[in-house]
Amino acid sequence: MNVNEISCIGVIGAGLMGHGIAVQFAIRGYDVFLHDTTEENLQRGMTDVANTLDILKQNNLIDDSTAMDACKRIHTSISLAEAVADVGLVIEAVFEDLDLKQRIFSELDDHCQPDAVLTSNTSSFMTSQLAPSTQRPDKVVVANWWNPPYLVPLVEVVRGPETSDDTISLTKGLFEAVGKQPIVLQKESLGFIGNRMQFALLREALSIVDKGIATPEDVDAVVKTSIGRRLAVAGPLEVFDLAGWDTISHICDELFPDLNTSRKNFPVLQNMVTRGDYGVKSGKGFYDWDDEAVASLRRRLTHALSSIDQFPD
Repeated sequence: MNVNEISCIGVIGAGLMGHGIAVQFAIRGYDVFLHDTTEENLQRGMTDVANTLDILKQNNLIDDSTAMDACKRIHTSISLAEAVADVGLVIEAVFEDLDLKQRIFSELDDHCQPDAVLTSNTSSFMTSQLAPSTQRPDKVVVANWWNPPYLVPLVEVVRGPETSDDTISLTKGLFEAVGKQPIVLQKESLGFIGNRMQFALLREALSIVDKGIATPEDVDAVVKTSIGRRLAVAGPLEVFDLAGWDTISHICDELFPDLNTSRKNFPVLQNMVTRGDYGVKSGKGFYDWDDEAVASLRRRLTHALSSIDQFPD
């Protein structure tokens, strides 16, 4: 099977990531079969699809006709066998539970076409933990999309020990065909590339707050008004190539010993979780969240993410 032979995509899980991935393929002309375990979940997912298409229209990223066609291209089913019977590639996007994912991959192996590629949107687990649940380990790969998947270009593609070159080539080519930028890891690694760097930043941010060096608001303000702006157009290695590695090496010698390297969680975070302050989902985290505050943040993110690729090289 090659990229041009794939016209149908299966998406398992109609939640935050699943519905967004379905939207991305549908607006690019693919039929998508969206599966979840209950009709209620699927109905909620299609409501999210409609809202997402409205957001894209409001930001002039798609027109009315594209939105209408995309919605028609997304088909729903609570039957896994029905949802994946005719697809060329499946994207599993359920919550991060390894046993559940392994069971799903075993079922996908039973119900999918023999040459279908099976991918997981996991951000936690490795391909080698999923492939043994199938009889097609050469056609199993992690494909970690970033949220929101219809705006963030990156998909981290992680091959396992038995993943074939053909599977990598097909997966990469298909994602490029729908406007994504797939990055293929040379070998498996927990957290892949993005989450390893993102959580290194999070660890230092939590440490700064925990030590009383700065408030959460000031930590976020520093990132948004400095490195956040710069990293949107140049990666850290590019930035420091500009600065000069002789200078950076001296700073590393001085600063690295003082950076947090804790292997444990931080009291400031543990206390929030104990109180039930989970962030947006509970109405309070480091910040207070009501409906308008959430909507405002989402509008800000959507506007910024839809604008960033308009910068010239």
